[in-house]
Amino acid sequence: MSLIANTPTPPYFAVIFTSTRTDVDNGYGDMANRMVELAAQQPGFLGIESARESVGITVSYWSDLAAIKKWKANAEHIEAQKAGRKSWYGTFKVRISKVERDYGI
Repeated sequence: MSLIANTPTPPYFAVIFTSTRTDVDNGYGDMANRMVELAAQQPGFLGIESARESVGITVSYWSDLAAIKKWKANAEHIEAQKAGRKSWYGTFKVRISKVERDYGI
């Protein structure tokens, strides 16, 4: 798996999830891996990138806003969101952006 998502020609959408963690682990790594696996099965999913130091940043890429809305409403994802709010995250922020242009090597 590439560390940088291979996204299509824009436009597409990015969901940017930034967070700080609590000291509670309690299955976090397994749940995070499951969410990546589950997201990849969703229609409209294009890829994901993630990094963690003192602040975690995960960017998932989607074909359109409808796909993002369906992912947010996924039953298993909702349970992970609840666990995150309750135990794993001290703070978090979700931002949704339209990617108009991208470039790289």
